[in-house]
Amino acid sequence: MEIDFADPGFLADPYPALAELRARAPLSWHEPTGRFLAAGHAEANAVLRDRRLGRFWTDREPAGVWEPFNALHRNQMMENEPPAHTRLRGPVARAFARGHVERLGPAIASGAETLLDAAGPEFDLLTDVAEPLAVTVIAELLGVPEADRHRLRPWSAAIVRMYEVSRTAADEQAALTACREFADYLDHLAAARRASPRDDLISHLAESELTGPELVASAILLLNAGHEASVNALGGGLVALMRHRDQWRRLVADRGLVPTAVEEFLRYDSPLHLFVRTASADVVVGGVTVPAGAEVAALLGAANRDPLVFAEPDVFDIARDPNPHLGFGAGLHFCLGAPLARLEMRAALTALVARHPDLSLAAEPVQRPTFVLRAFHEVRLKG
Repeated sequence: MEIDFADPGFLADPYPALAELRARAPLSWHEPTGRFLAAGHAEANAVLRDRRLGRFWTDREPAGVWEPFNALHRNQMMENEPPAHTRLRGPVARAFARGHVERLGPAIASGAETLLDAAGPEFDLLTDVAEPLAVTVIAELLGVPEADRHRLRPWSAAIVRMYEVSRTAADEQAALTACREFADYLDHLAAARRASPRDDLISHLAESELTGPELVASAILLLNAGHEASVNALGGGLVALMRHRDQWRRLVADRGLVPTAVEEFLRYDSPLHLFVRTASADVVVGGVTVPAGAEVAALLGAANRDPLVFAEPDVFDIARDPNPHLGFGAGLHFCLGAPLARLEMRAALTALVARHPDLSLAAEPVQRPTFVLRAFHEVRLKG
């Protein structure tokens, strides 16, 4: 079976094809992309955790053209293995440990309520609530001035389009422009924080052992990963809730289900579907030998519907427990911003239930034609 990652039907609903792939072979070779695909939960989990399968960045060529993109990736933790990964992740983890996420809790809850109140009785969940909430939260965490925050989402959206299996030349040029502009902006902001430190993440990173390029790359990774996951998971989760009215009514009747509902959002329609590793030596995964130098992609959306792990995996159940999904990855590269993303999604969902108990779709949701980052362009709702 050869999955066509650009096929419109597959992009609209990849789960039947992923289920067929997983049933045929939990780990298999995919000729069109030249890599192995891990579709089973055990196999995808093994790919994410086995230290012999790592992230080894290679600059895109021609290097002179791609340097803005290359610089952001060769200097970030997600594209490196220990000891470089340990050195890059340490300052960010220590800054998070200072309590930045916890201090934002009340502001996130208040921000979600304020955005919903301003949105009115009919609104687009993404542009009116999820995106401004996520960007405001990560910008506040980093210390980006309010007047500049409108620039962050477009930069991020352009850069992450590069991660799709299929992309256009125009996508690539937009990404390069965004990389240059974003890096230049953060470089100047970091210089300002070195001169006049504040109680924000940029100031703390500026005081760390990170070089200038490493600080910029770390901050951009935090913004891109930190808000893409929460926005896309919330959008997909609300669409699932609106299409499963029994689950929406269940949540309205019992707001204590918000935490488990958020976990089901991350499992049922995963915001990140594909994460690639490269074998540093021959590795056996699921009985298949992945030779040294070969790439293997963990298909997280497929793994999160594996019937060997999840009872009735295609059923949307907001009280599902246990729920060992791989929505935030696993192992060394587990998402550092997962607690923040969960906080945002819980705050937004709590506010939605409280203010709009009769919430429903105002129009058919408009989906992005992407696979790696599964998301919607628009989710119009009415209270």
